[in-house]
Amino acid sequence: MLSLQSLLPLGRSLNAITTGWQNLIARMRDPYRPELHYMRGPGAKWRAKHPVHAASAG
Repeated sequence: MLSLQSLLPLGRSLNAITTGWQNLIARMRDPYRPELHYMRGPGAKWRAKHPVHAASAG
């Protein structure tokens, strides 16, 4: 006959597995994608307002 004490480690491991799967699914369904919001630097309007002065190469 199985005792409650012998089933506790099994319950804990099942809980850990279930929590891991839930976290994985939540991360996969997360709509936020930071690479889509990454700014790559100044654009054309900024360059038009801030002209680059060429340095003399001598």
